[in-house]
Parts: sequence; C-alpha cells; structure tokens
Amino acid sequence: MFENREGQRVPEVVFKTRRDNEWVDVNSRDIFAGRDVVVFSLPGAFTPTCSSSHVPRYDELAPVFRACGIDEIVCISVNDAFVMNQWREDQAAHALTFLPDGNGEFTEAMGMMVDKRSLGFGRRSWRYSMLVRDGLIEKMFVEPAVEGDPFEVSDADTLLAYLDPSARKPDDVLVFTRPGCPYCLRAKGLLSEYGVPYEEIRVGEGIGVRGVRAATGRDTVPQIFVNGAYLGDSEALAGWIAARGAQAA
Repeated sequence: MFENREGQRVPEVVFKTRRDNEWVDVNSRDIFAGRDVVVFSLPGAFTPTCSSSHVPRYDELAPVFRACGIDEIVCISVNDAFVMNQWREDQAAHALTFLPDGNGEFTEAMGMMVDKRSLGFGRRSWRYSMLVRDGLIEKMFVEPAVEGDPFEVSDADTLLAYLDPSARKPDDVLVFTRPGCPYCLRAKGLLSEYGVPYEEIRVGEGIGVRGVRAATGRDTVPQIFVNGAYLGDSEALAGWIAARGAQAA
C-alpha cells in the first residue's frame, strides 16, 4: 500500500535537466517554494497510457489550471533528461514541465517506487498526482495498488475537480471542411474569432466524402461536432457561440 503524504513537504532533490544542450541542475525548492504546483508522475516516457491519455489531457487543461491559480504543471518520470525532452517534443506538450528523475531520488523519497523488472523497466514510479502549495502536499491522488498499471484517479480531470469543481473545461470541437468552401471558412473564422480551439478534418486529405458519410451519415460541409454531438453547419455554430458567450457571462 502506498502512503498518502498529504500534509507533508515534498522531497528536496536536484533534478538533472538539459537546456540548450547544457546540463542544468533544478532544485525542487526552486519549483515548489512560494508557488502552487500540480504534479503528476507516471511509469515511463513513450509508454501507451502515459502518451495517449495522461500527458495529453493535462496539456489540454493547462489553461484551465492556470486560470485556477496554478503556477506550473509538472510531469515526473524515472527517465533521463534526454528521453524526457524528446518525449515533450513528441507530445508537443509545451504547457507542461517535464522533470527527469533519472536516479529515482524524488520517486523513492515519495514512497512511490515500484519494481517493473518483469517488463524490463527496472524500478519506476507508480502513477499518482498531487497539488502542492509552497512545498506542502495539499492533496494526493494515488492509483490503487493492484496488478498492472491502473489509471483511475491521477488524471487531469480528477485533480481539476478537486481544485475547482466549477471550472469550465474547453469544449471538444471537430469540423469537417472542404478546401475552397466559403461556409467552411466562415465556420473556422467564427471559431478563431471567439478563441475556441478546434480540430479540422479536410475532405480529400486522408478522407473522402464516402468516409464522412460513413462516419456521420451526412455528406455536406462544414459539419461541426461539439463534445461528441453533431451541432450543425456554420449557422448553427453562430448560435452555439452566442449561447456559449451568454453562459460564460
């Protein structure tokens, strides 16, 4: 069973990082002293759950965390600085700080070191997250001590819900477009004007009309989806943005 260290101070260690091809020592005091910091730790860089879910969601919610007063979001793993830097670039997670705990000193002092030799990993960190205020651990979310690699409570949404249950998360917006379509340009312009992040799938670039019709049952563009539901065309988008603004106010 892993110890919950709420109310205790974070370990004082030196992280061996790399910046501009130079070694830079980062003391844990420099990270935590006088600051509100979110930390999440995981078994390893480039591993499936860490790369597909754990890191991306913290990166997505980084603006929301910062709006809640968080100064920094730190990802810690028992990997060296070269691996952590490359993983950060691969993930394009530029809103997060990746700290290499290559010798496992921080993880060991947190009581979160586990034996992963059966997988050829050696000793690695158990998966957990925590909120640290001025070096003091206020809240921890530690994954249950069961076989495998559980991912149930150390996710970004759980920690954000503790920090501010009323925090507004960004909407998930997907737009199917076609090059040269004026309605598509209008829809993207509205989203950009109001600062709504979105992802775009262009018909003809990896997907054709048949693929769009198979996925959505429709073959017109633009097609706009919000939070897993079909919204409509650019006119429907304008109404959704207006309602969204009114709710925010």
